[in-house]
Amino acid sequence: MGKVFRAVALLLVLGSCGGNYSAPSSLENACGLADERPKYFRAMQATERRWGVPVHVQMAVIHQESKFIGNARTPYRFALGVIPMGRQSSAYGYSQALDDTWSEYQDEVGRGGARRDRIQDATDFMGWYFDKSEKGLGISKHDARGQYLAYHEGRSGYARGSHTAKPWLLAVSDRVASRAETYRMQLQACRRR
Repeated sequence: MGKVFRAVALLLVLGSCGGNYSAPSSLENACGLADERPKYFRAMQATERRWGVPVHVQMAVIHQESKFIGNARTPYRFALGVIPMGRQSSAYGYSQALDDTWSEYQDEVGRGGARRDRIQDATDFMGWYFDKSEKGLGISKHDARGQYLAYHEGRSGYARGSHTAKPWLLAVSDRVASRAETYRMQLQACRRR
């Protein structure tokens, strides 16, 4: 009986060690989000200090990409409407980083143990990516719309102008920019409290 009890206790302890991948309830309010998930806010502040990407820009892009769900994945594709053909892409985690881009980040910054489902790593990845977009494409780190387009299309796709033929994507990038501005104003107000 003692072995069974220890085994059950071990399983309960290990089960409780998993990440909290659910979306915060305060997605529309930056101050509420920061209060509810202070770890997220601290991670974004660290990224702002390291890479110069404002917290409100990070928040808006993460909101669009994953709604702050740490283990978010793209939907499955289906052939003939019923036969699963795998996921739409390898995008995963808070930042929805693709496998190859994530590996490039890990190699360049020397963070082989970084994980896409860990908020600190996901925001640092975004900082690194946005920094490269500013240096390579001239997109300000404060420009949520432009950074989002380069993030979604990849820097080479953005440079080719692939986004210009996608009205739906331009509309999404406008929403990201609007959300970033809303978050910016909310953060200014809650910092004054």
